[in-house]
Amino acid sequence: MPRFVVLTHDHPTLHWDFMLEKEAVLRTWRLAQPPTDAGPIAAEAITDHRLEYLDYEGPVSGNRGTVVAFDRGEYSLLEDVGCVVEVELRGGRLQGRAVLKRVSETGHWEFRLTPDALPTAGRERPPPLGRGG
Repeated sequence: MPRFVVLTHDHPTLHWDFMLEKEAVLRTWRLAQPPTDAGPIAAEAITDHRLEYLDYEGPVSGNRGTVVAFDRGEYSLLEDVGCVVEVELRGGRLQGRAVLKRVSETGHWEFRLTPDALPTAGRERPPPLGRGG
């Protein structure tokens, strides 16, 4: 089952990296806000990242700030048609559907969570590092 991670990243400004495992890389979108409401949240497609970020927290090389896990878990791909990516998330905080929709040809996307995927009081911490959590 493929995994996902949402990392809080403080460089160059505070943002959240939403990453989906796809083969040997992590497809990555930079979110302007934390994924804590139904949105839409402005997102930007950025370069693929290394799989190591699935389990990493700490300083980023090249003095590019620090990352801390907001959430992590597994996901199922429901749709990927180029301009729309829909997934079912099974994380510590996010459990339900998330939709990324491209809104321009310049890399601008919108990120939305369905109401069932919104974090709740019983889901406040990401699972531990590694596959066992």
